[in-house]
Amino acid sequence: MKRQRCRGLVLIGVGLLAGCAAAQLNPGAAQVRITTNEPQGCKYLGEVTGNQGNFLTGGFTSNANLETGARNEMKNEAAKLGANTVQMLTNRAGQTGSMSFSGGTGGGSTEQTNVTYTGVAYKCPEPK
Repeated sequence: MKRQRCRGLVLIGVGLLAGCAAAQLNPGAAQVRITTNEPQGCKYLGEVTGNQGNFLTGGFTSNANLETGARNEMKNEAAKLGANTVQMLTNRAGQTGSMSFSGGTGGGSTEQTNVTYTGVAYKCPEPK
């Protein structure tokens, strides 16, 4: 019984550590470029979303990894559609906070725990 509990704790620990790393780019997604302007002369393929972090692992993940992971997921989704360009529509950062009151005084803190990017995927002509 003790051995099973230890295995469970090890798996939870490994899961938390894995949550700290940014999502990786899939093959082909590295060529997807992100722009804030609507590209001209391109074919619309659909909307894409990328997300990194949650209330459990987000506090253990750096802001840079949260942002990189969300961007990588969005590019992965665009590449699945055959896109080579994403127009960024929104970027949101979620925060989790805590408050405590003791002896008539209170305090609290917040931390960024997730990042979500939403964009529009396009297939654009390759530059000559």
